[in-house]
Amino acid sequence: MAEVRLVDIEKRYGNFLAVPQQSLTIEDGEFLVLLGPSGCGKTTTMRMIAGLEEITSGDIQIAGERINDKPPKDRDIAMVFQNYGLYPHMTVRQNIEYPLKLRGVDKAARTKRVQEMADKVELGALLDRRPSELSGGQRQRVALARAIVRTPKIFLMDEPLSNLDAKLRVTMRAELKHLHHELGVTTVYVTHDQMEAMTLASRVAVMREGRIVQLDTPKKIYAEPANLFVAGFIGSPSMNLVDGAVRNGMFRAEGIEVPVSLADREGVVIGIRPEELEIAGDASASINGKLYALELTGDSTLVTLRSGQTMLCARGPADFEAPIDAPCHLTPKPGARIHLFDRASGQRLDGTRH
Repeated sequence: MAEVRLVDIEKRYGNFLAVPQQSLTIEDGEFLVLLGPSGCGKTTTMRMIAGLEEITSGDIQIAGERINDKPPKDRDIAMVFQNYGLYPHMTVRQNIEYPLKLRGVDKAARTKRVQEMADKVELGALLDRRPSELSGGQRQRVALARAIVRTPKIFLMDEPLSNLDAKLRVTMRAELKHLHHELGVTTVYVTHDQMEAMTLASRVAVMREGRIVQLDTPKKIYAEPANLFVAGFIGSPSMNLVDGAVRNGMFRAEGIEVPVSLADREGVVIGIRPEELEIAGDASASINGKLYALELTGDSTLVTLRSGQTMLCARGPADFEAPIDAPCHLTPKPGARIHLFDRASGQRLDGTRH
């Protein structure tokens, strides 16, 4: 277990700046998720920690030791990849055992440790099978067992669940969460899936164009997004974001009037999450338009209202029904969290109402 520090690191490929200069401290035992869309620099950042990419400038420290010039094998890290990276000619037992064998651990100790790890990820009965005889979820568990078998200082995981179906992803998220609780090893996890980030992370680093644009707990990032990018990226369905202006204590846009605590200002974007809106009975509501779509999700119905060119989504009751194009009225729930952003800079504004 170890603290990881990135100090003014930068990565260039010729004239292309992939990761602008930045610093980050990953605390001992923390589960940090690097989250962002494809091409935002999250995998490059992780690969620099691993030693698979050379940093252009800056320092990387693990447990207080500068490791810039150390090869990956000497950094005491274990990696889990999207494509599992298993040896097809080896059995499950041999795949899990391989890191211990490389380090000269005696056979009796290897056998005991492999069985312990296999049982931990529910593979104890499959040790003599080869990867081709396993399902995708079982292969991913083999990769995890191989990573944790020697308890490294750091786990690095690059989208390890993206090849699994939806049900298996949920199961594996729970397994990863429990394993981290048991082992307490510092973990850096890369994903574009905000649900994985929210459910797994101690802290989330949201990345855009190589930069960390917000670093905080999942709860804080969801409740207080620092800018429009984070507001739109986090949440499913995503936050409703509408352009307008504030006049006389009201945010106003086509079909929308919402009271806010902000001085008169042009170029304001209001943000309201679907679960913070409720269906109202008449046109005295804050948001008025026509019903555009209904989507039953099981425990609720997603209600999409259209006002001019603006679409807003509310999470309504599961039994809500109405004809498409019928008049539709929404209003913020009592105590709803209303977010306000500056359109030009994208940054959060004071005046957000709770």
